[in-house]
Amino acid sequence: MKPLQAKENKHHIQAERLHQRIMALAAIGRIGTTGVCRLALSPEDRAGVELVKGWMEEAGMTARIDPFGNLIGVYKGRDKQAPVLMLGSHIDSQPYGGRFDGVIGVLGAIEAVQTMAERGIMSEMDIEVVAFCDEEGCRFNKGLFGARGMTGKLEEGELARADKNGVTRREALLQFGCDPAEYDSYSFEAGRIRAFLELHIEQGPVLEAKNEPIGIVSGISGPVWWTVEMTGFAGHAGSVPMAMRQDAMVGCAKVIVALDELARREPAAPTVGTVGSVAVFPDSRNIIPEKVSFTVDFRDIELERRNKLEQELRGIIEQVSLEHGLAYTIREDTNSEPRYCADWLKTILHREAAGMGLAPPELMSGPFHDSLTMSYVCDYSMIFVRCEEGISHNPREYAAPEDIALGAELLYRAAVQIARGRSEAG
Repeated sequence: MKPLQAKENKHHIQAERLHQRIMALAAIGRIGTTGVCRLALSPEDRAGVELVKGWMEEAGMTARIDPFGNLIGVYKGRDKQAPVLMLGSHIDSQPYGGRFDGVIGVLGAIEAVQTMAERGIMSEMDIEVVAFCDEEGCRFNKGLFGARGMTGKLEEGELARADKNGVTRREALLQFGCDPAEYDSYSFEAGRIRAFLELHIEQGPVLEAKNEPIGIVSGISGPVWWTVEMTGFAGHAGSVPMAMRQDAMVGCAKVIVALDELARREPAAPTVGTVGSVAVFPDSRNIIPEKVSFTVDFRDIELERRNKLEQELRGIIEQVSLEHGLAYTIREDTNSEPRYCADWLKTILHREAAGMGLAPPELMSGPFHDSLTMSYVCDYSMIFVRCEEGISHNPREYAAPEDIALGAELLYRAAVQIARGRSEAG
């Protein structure tokens, strides 16, 4: 993948320093040559947090870990009472993940602040760089934990959620060095954050198709996550006639196909639907499956269309269960509406990109990000960096250092404008 060169390719950031840090962090939890497994609140996650904390301090920030496992670095500004500018993303990964997802947003933000410090640029307000805890949600089946904790949006029962080994989130937080007892004394201060900016790989193929190294996000699709459990009756696979079976796996399979067909129904729409995890009981070759638990993930930037899909899928699950004599439950794990980026922040990004000789396209984000949660408490915007073949959540995930540097440079330039108290008017 050849990087598109900007007309004016002068970076203020130190691109090589940023690249070296990305590679150093990738060594923690490495699987194979290029893969990463750094699950939230794991020993590998803690080691990564400690490494990044050192870089924050090297950049001139004071750094701490809050009760929710978020790593927060603070670059002091002139006005301690002014709402802060927040930059960041996450460093936890999927179990079979890549080196760049989330990471470039945290390390790019540190690079932006370190460049400000090295250039003697004083901010009017504090700048906070955050590595949010458990954005991915793969370990405890509910993501954006750190961002939701910071903004006072945790739900009942979240600490009791257990991973596949039976470790609860409460236990994992304690092992990580956090004390959930501090939650009771924590309250989010409305208006404390002026704006949030997040640098992230696209995790899709649009920028590569357009031959653009970076893009500006217009909004984030609203995700709905379910855990569905269908229960039938176990029996001998060789002796129970097909007409008399209550096969939970057949019911699950029909729902999977139906979800795929619903998501494909409007080819021009950005609707997506996925069943990514299935657990079968008793899980034996010659026993009819009695119970199947599976996840459902569907998303759309248009709320009305997504809500219609949700209702149709519920009806299909009901119909399939009646047809096969199954009982079922649907647990809603996540439900967020689509969220659009602030116009004034997009204006700053477009203007600063033009100063770099770039004209990045606007594009929506199908994946959710920490920005999704932050959008409920402050204005937000995102910068996307092209990734090869759109591959992510996979060891083959790759973004060229030149493209990452352009994204980090744009983040730096936009942060400087906001830190100096300038608005979209320039």
